[in-house]
Amino acid sequence: MPASARALSAHQLRLTVDPTTLGFASTAELTGLPLPWIGQERAEAAARFGLAMQQPDYHLFVLGDVGSGRASLLHQAMLAEAARRPVPPDLCYLHDFDAPERPRALRLPAGQGRLLRQALADMGTRLEAEVPQHLAGPAFLADAARIEQRWQVQEREALAALDAFALARQLRLVRDNGQMLVTPLGPRGQPLSDAEARVQPPERRAAIERDEDALRSEIERFAQAMRPLERERDAALDALRSTVITPLVQQALQAARVIAGQQAPHAGRLAQWLDQVERALLGSIDLLEPYYGDNEADAEADRRDDLDALLARCRVNLAVDNGGRTGAPVIVEDNPQLRSLMGSIDHGANADDADPGQADVSAIHAGSLLRAHGGFILLHLHDLAAEEGLWPRVRRFLRSRRLQITGEASADGPGPGGGAGAPAGLQPEPVDVDVKIVLIGSVDEFYALQDSDPEAARRFRVKVDFADRFIATPASHRATAIFVAHCCAQRGLPHFGPEAVALLIEQSHREADDQGRQSARFAQAEALVIESAAQCRMRSPADATALVQAADVQAALAAQRLRHNQTEEELHQTLVEGECLITLHGAAVGQVNALSQIDLGDYRFGFPVRITARSFAGQEGLLNIDREVHMSGPIHDKGVLILHGYLTALFSHVAPLALNASIVFEQEYSGVEGDSASCAELYALLSSLSGLPLRQGIAVTGALNQHGEVLPVGGINEKIEGWFQACAAAGLDGTQGVLIPARNQRHLMLSRPILDAVERGLFHVYTVQHVSEGIALLTGEASGMAPGAVLAADAADDVTQTVLSRAEQTLRAYRRACQSAGHTRVGRAGRRPRRD
Repeated sequence: MPASARALSAHQLRLTVDPTTLGFASTAELTGLPLPWIGQERAEAAARFGLAMQQPDYHLFVLGDVGSGRASLLHQAMLAEAARRPVPPDLCYLHDFDAPERPRALRLPAGQGRLLRQALADMGTRLEAEVPQHLAGPAFLADAARIEQRWQVQEREALAALDAFALARQLRLVRDNGQMLVTPLGPRGQPLSDAEARVQPPERRAAIERDEDALRSEIERFAQAMRPLERERDAALDALRSTVITPLVQQALQAARVIAGQQAPHAGRLAQWLDQVERALLGSIDLLEPYYGDNEADAEADRRDDLDALLARCRVNLAVDNGGRTGAPVIVEDNPQLRSLMGSIDHGANADDADPGQADVSAIHAGSLLRAHGGFILLHLHDLAAEEGLWPRVRRFLRSRRLQITGEASADGPGPGGGAGAPAGLQPEPVDVDVKIVLIGSVDEFYALQDSDPEAARRFRVKVDFADRFIATPASHRATAIFVAHCCAQRGLPHFGPEAVALLIEQSHREADDQGRQSARFAQAEALVIESAAQCRMRSPADATALVQAADVQAALAAQRLRHNQTEEELHQTLVEGECLITLHGAAVGQVNALSQIDLGDYRFGFPVRITARSFAGQEGLLNIDREVHMSGPIHDKGVLILHGYLTALFSHVAPLALNASIVFEQEYSGVEGDSASCAELYALLSSLSGLPLRQGIAVTGALNQHGEVLPVGGINEKIEGWFQACAAAGLDGTQGVLIPARNQRHLMLSRPILDAVERGLFHVYTVQHVSEGIALLTGEASGMAPGAVLAADAADDVTQTVLSRAEQTLRAYRRACQSAGHTRVGRAGRRPRRD
């Protein structure tokens, strides 16, 4: 056979990993080994540099595919770096008695916030117990009784004078519930009723009225004289209470003052606030004393509520507690929202009516950014963009590195670093935040951010680029085995034998479509580990020590395919039933089987498609039917234009061409994209021109450049397996196979059934470097199209029958026919396909 296409042997169709080279009998032997960043050395170096850099604007942007392990690996690196950093301080919020609406922010060394909070809580409890006890003590009661007695003596003397004044005017004073009632007296000193007073002679009634007026004036003078005495009594009692309570308050605050004395950077601020607390308590002494008197229950309840509110203002809101940490914090924020990321204030049901002076600082809640101060936070850009207004707040925070917690969300909340909107009450003091942000996104998101928001993008100066695949080495194979060991240990799965791990590694090469590279999407590998372990347990439910074998991995892969391949089976059934026209035997003119790949998102598979070409004399040139009806994509259209350029150059010696030709993907109704059918389209067209039939058992894939070189294509394994499945269903007869680009050989990771069929000579995989090799294989004739062969043949006036010469004869015949009909356009080799 004159073709120079090369048939591949079975061992060339797949990388086979030797289990003995892995160096273990069970992955249990590897669980103690550290898990490296498999194939991500560049990303690892960038991540470690960025995490260790303690300078502003050196945040990290991590880009890579989902499932590449970018989040888990960065989390591990963050934990390692955090362990080397000091524990950051606690963050407390304190009520500001001078500006109640603006609580103070105070940072304390880690663990001191707990002590201060407990000291203030103990203070309240202690005062509630000790103050009533001391105020009920005999010493205080005796002193209070003396003050009260002295005042009562003065009051009795003044009342006696007032009574004498009344009796001298035949009036009597009666005191009732703090009020003084005047009653006129009769001749014998008896009280007169209102009726008796009204029937008195006019002179007597006038005298009574004059005397009552005089008595009322005297009562007013009495009241004026008693008020200073009452104030003196109250002041004396308050001074007595203060004498008793002040030492109690000072003693109760002593523990907090000791803590304040230990905080050199913030001792002044904390001591100043404790002074405010002391003044507030001493200014509300009455709230510390139980109420006894009229309406006792209601008054006592009101006193209790007011005391609780006072003590709440004297407490510490430990918003960020770093006590107990051994390093810097590492926070993974899986659900970033304004409240969870920036912090929040719970204003309560009646926030609009709330008095800021009575606001409780315990309503302030720190967000993830505050809690990550001194450490790291991991975020996903997609999540930040999901909530309206969140990304602008993050941008402002990146610029200012300050954060103020605010209240309800609004579109334009004030304050450095954003927050959660304009507050109705509290406006806590802004605080500086030193945090390293690790932002995860896709490659598209990274470059979109560079274009749309360069000011924010420059804050992320460290690019951590995760590769989607990497060069395989014995070390990477060994690292993959360690990865499997860690998966088994962490999830409590049965461990793997070397044969099973070897098959997992081969599957990693298959996912990368490369014998020399592995896929970096270890989430898929982890899923296969879990499912293979499940197959092992179903196989040996009673043997807890059974290792996962290669058969278990194969069963897991088969189960995965079964869960996803319903569409594939339905399409292949159309081949079996004859609904989809594909010829698997013999030869046909102007017809070739091409290979396509269908990507469902979660599953890819190959499927054959028939391409047909018709040619005849004319002047319209090459017509791509799929393009004319807008069912082809730009890449496919580009491939057709390249084909046109190659064809025009190939037959330039017989120009101008007088050719009408049409090419179409038969029974294709969902659209065509990609250039991997360029070679098949050329072969079909050359077959139509030369009249030579093409072998229908050989399916073709491959792109084409303007020099006739065959370029590699994607999805090569799925395409070959799809064609093999169709051939196997009809019965393999040894004539079937595929024709692929030689540059795709390294990408072959074909299934075991194909390797067995090739080994037995029932199926063939051919590779070509140039289209001349492919047309020779398909027709069984010399192509005459090899580089340099066209010019050499023309110079020698060679009449050897080749594919090219036959096609040339047809084109010359077309030109003569057109010349006879007067249709030839001199100097034109065909019409460029119309672009809409």
